Amino acid sequence: NYSWFDYGLRVGIWRLKDVLDHHEIRATMSLNGVLCETYPQVVDECVRSQWELMGHNYIQQVMSKEPDERAAIRKTKQLLEEASGKPMRGWIGPGLSETEATLDLLVEEGVEYVADWVNDDVPYQLKTADGALYALPYSLEINDIVLHLVQQRPSPELFERTRDQFDTLYSESAGGAKVMCVAVHPYVSGVGHRIKYFRQIFDYMQQHEGVVFMTGEEILDWYVGT
Repeated sequence: NYSWFDYGLRVGIWRLKDVLDHHEIRATMSLNGVLCETYPQVVDECVRSQWELMGHNYIQQVMSKEPDERAAIRKTKQLLEEASGKPMRGWIGPGLSETEATLDLLVEEGVEYVADWVNDDVPYQLKTADGALYALPYSLEINDIVLHLVQQRPSPELFERTRDQFDTLYSESAGGAKVMCVAVHPYVSGVGHRIKYFRQIFDYMQQHEGVVFMTGEEILDWYVGT
């Protein structure tokens, strides 16, 4: 499957980025630290567009298989911070994986939020041994891997499902702000027969008043400051 993933980094990422740049939206990009070494041009262009880099382990391997979890977190953090010139504030485990030690290690290494917990539409604080750590909403429902590769839904459903989710949260937000994540991957949504539906998502959302597009760290700062 190497060349399938490689398509995303050679072609798909640029299609996604063109859509987001057109809509003046800055993404939060979760990435393995090794990407900074193997595809620096991708990382550099995303940093140039002021995207946030969020840690996703050094390689695409679940945290329970890491022989030294702290070292993997630390190496990822170092590479992302060297690439962006900013602190790595967020983390998402490959496959949303954690061990019993992960959250405490992340806090100790200076990480402020995680996206492994998909159990709410608003941020909340997690319990750790020492220090503050927050869960920011991620989604396995509005997620192209689940939607297209697992459930094998047709290409237009990314837009249709996202639109319906958005309509519900937009209505509910009259009683308080809601956070909605659209999770896409370059080798899935960046292909030719899906990219127009990715574009339609933001065409639709930007027709609505009161919608703000924020990176993960901006959501964290908003939540902690409220």
